[in-house]
Amino acid sequence: MDLGELLRQVRDGQMEIRLAEKLLKDLPYEDLGYAKLDFHRRVRTGFGETVFCQGKPDEYLAEIYERLYERDGEVLGTRASEKQYELVKKIIPHVVYDPISRILKVEKKDKEKAGNIVVCTGGTADIPVAEEAAQTAEYFGCLVDRIYDVGVAGIHRLLSKRERLAKAYCIVAVAGMEGALGTVVAGLVENPVIAVPTSVGYGASFHGLSALLTMINSCANGISVVNIDNGYGAGYLATQINRLAVKGNGENTLSGM
Repeated sequence: MDLGELLRQVRDGQMEIRLAEKLLKDLPYEDLGYAKLDFHRRVRTGFGETVFCQGKPDEYLAEIYERLYERDGEVLGTRASEKQYELVKKIIPHVVYDPISRILKVEKKDKEKAGNIVVCTGGTADIPVAEEAAQTAEYFGCLVDRIYDVGVAGIHRLLSKRERLAKAYCIVAVAGMEGALGTVVAGLVENPVIAVPTSVGYGASFHGLSALLTMINSCANGISVVNIDNGYGAGYLATQINRLAVKGNGENTLSGM
């Protein structure tokens, strides 16, 4: 339960003050010994804590999901495996797993979404990272438009989507190989572009380092660059930009704000 909901229940007489006091004692974080769950993060930043699943021992992951779900009613996890999905499903039967993005989430129903983020890719091999970005932004309450397989090797494909690109509050450009997509997109639109290098490519791409250096050295303005394969970071940053645009345009606020 977030702080706003807790206060509303106290105000409306749906929760006793003594119970509210007990819940507020754990508001900053809950110490599990091996982890400290940051329940206050949503109040500070507008985003609840996300679980990085990769490498976590089974018993730790299961308890973390259970505690976060009990408190917030939803959980977002990244870099999860099929095995971890089966583990969490025993505790939270309606948890959802996407094997492409490797996102493992429990999401509140009827979540309102607003704004306009475009997520585009150079090729289909970049889609797993793009989906991590897109689904992260959607989880945090954004409307996402996907434009996949529009790399610069066939630039007419990208140019045919200029109208959709121009309408976006923010664009996430995901590409491996030489990573030129971000530069080209930034040269076509007036809105912020987040470039995401992927580890897609042959030997000289150095597992995404080549694309990363291309994006950092872009001659186009208005580009920010996240780490190699960091779809989650791109989706998070895109959400922050989208929220500012939504507020500025007087649209309905995003979930979690």
